[in-house]
Amino acid sequence: MFDRIWCMIVKEFLQLRRDKYARFRLLVPPIIQMLVYGYAATFDVNRVQIAVMDFDHSQESRDLLSRFTFTGRFEVAKVLSNEQELKSLIGRSDVPMALKIEPGFAELLRKGQTAHLQVIVDGTNSNTALIAVGYVNQIADQFSQDYATYRLEQMMPALAAVVPQISLEQRPWYNPDLNSQWFFVPGVIGSITLMMVVTLTAFAIVREREIGTLEQVMVTPIRPLEFILGKTIPFFVVGLADVILVAVVGTLWFQVPFRGNVLVLLLGVVLFLLSTLNVGLLISTLSSTQQQAFVLGFFFLNPAFTLSGFAFPITSMPKAMRMITYVDPLRYFLVILRGTFLKGVGLDILWPQMLALALLTSVLMLISVARFHKSID
Repeated sequence: MFDRIWCMIVKEFLQLRRDKYARFRLLVPPIIQMLVYGYAATFDVNRVQIAVMDFDHSQESRDLLSRFTFTGRFEVAKVLSNEQELKSLIGRSDVPMALKIEPGFAELLRKGQTAHLQVIVDGTNSNTALIAVGYVNQIADQFSQDYATYRLEQMMPALAAVVPQISLEQRPWYNPDLNSQWFFVPGVIGSITLMMVVTLTAFAIVREREIGTLEQVMVTPIRPLEFILGKTIPFFVVGLADVILVAVVGTLWFQVPFRGNVLVLLLGVVLFLLSTLNVGLLISTLSSTQQQAFVLGFFFLNPAFTLSGFAFPITSMPKAMRMITYVDPLRYFLVILRGTFLKGVGLDILWPQMLALALLTSVLMLISVARFHKSID
């Protein structure tokens, strides 16, 4: 038995050795994807191009507007004199946001009354709009607080010295600078691994069937289970090497800390690879050609990525979608990755995710093996 499995493993590695394109595909694209996603994937909004309409032209209005450019979140792309220009700019998507200060802004502030800052937002990009409006609120609130304190110090310095204030002190745990790359890089490791392993497994077995070598192998003394093990073990080794490669590149290049136990992470990687290998095997049993495998792989990978919590919070999804996420291996692996990388937690915290991956692996393996037996009969 072991001799036959070993022959299959050697066959797969020899085939990989002869295929230069396959070696290139296993090494270069994962690194490129890690670098691209690491830089491009972010929740931060910086250098937002805005238009400004200042009809007050006072010291207060200029002070308020200067705070937007000082933070680095916004850049003034256009100073407008009328609203007709604004409609044209937003209509062409030249700027996603505009700030409008009406005449009498400073006068209202000096009288102790409420002065309004109007924010016009292009709502077609709702995510950027919501984040940018949040930054506007922070800047406007800070300006209001600073101006109120300044006026009080000018009018009643004795009272200003004893007025109680609340100072907000942020203490983010595990990611002190709220660096979005620290959040995304572990997620990219899981996503790239899922895509590589599922695609490799599904295409390799379908390719054997498509060119006719599967039938030739199956008429030999090798058993179906031995064939499956001989096919999947090399992909497990390749997947493990890819995980290590991508994790090392992402950690060193983006300076993402690793605070956990390597053995705990390795256990999570092994369980995740086993589950994804069985997904690829299941896809191969449902496909007769590589085109069919590609389509089925797409229909699995895209929802698996979306429902994993990589970019979209699972708690914000409808209840039906939240239930579907429980059969997504990537959901559990992302928790393991971020827990070991950023929090440094161990099995006492991550055992539910490990158990879920083990159960998924067992169920997928039973279904995949049963489907494979049926497909070759």
